[in-house]
Amino acid sequence: MKHEVLEKNVGLMMAFILVAVSFGGMVQIFPLLFEGELSKPIETLKPLTAVQLEGRDIYIREGCAVCHTQMVRPLQHETARYGHYSVAGEDAYEHPFLWGSKRTGPDLARVGGRYSDAWHVAHLMNPRSVVPVSNMPAYPWLFENELDGEDTAAKMKTLRILGVPYTDADVEGAQAAVQGTTEAQALIAYLQSLGQDMKGFGGAR
Repeated sequence: MKHEVLEKNVGLMMAFILVAVSFGGMVQIFPLLFEGELSKPIETLKPLTAVQLEGRDIYIREGCAVCHTQMVRPLQHETARYGHYSVAGEDAYEHPFLWGSKRTGPDLARVGGRYSDAWHVAHLMNPRSVVPVSNMPAYPWLFENELDGEDTAAKMKTLRILGVPYTDADVEGAQAAVQGTTEAQALIAYLQSLGQDMKGFGGAR
């Protein structure tokens, strides 16, 4: 039988697997190559400030993206809870993307402005003080560590090469803006920025 020939010939089987995988990849990737409009920055998109940029790096360093996604799927129960579904244009300046795939905690794509800074302070110090059922660990050291901003300008210059529109003034003032800020303050500033550029987009709330 024909399928027996395929099953017994490892080389032929591998060739068919490569063809199948390649075809699947093309089906997913090729449409994106011809949809440049979808990946253009939305009109309201602004690059992160120096403090927010450092907060994002702390978010990555502490593994927040392991438990929290930043991608609202276009499903009714998701948009009802989190707000407008995610669009490519809002992440045009993201390097790397922090979409994630696992939600041990809630999605954070629209968390900016949803809670006060004081709430975030309490949440980082002792998550269960504001969310009794939370299994998130506390991050007290973030309140002790201060940033010096020595590398912030270099980060901005690198991101500018990748297309993030930082100005010379942004780069020159980066260290002064960050210096003396605690890691907790920077992280909270980043969290408060999430989803802010999407307000008013397509009726987003």
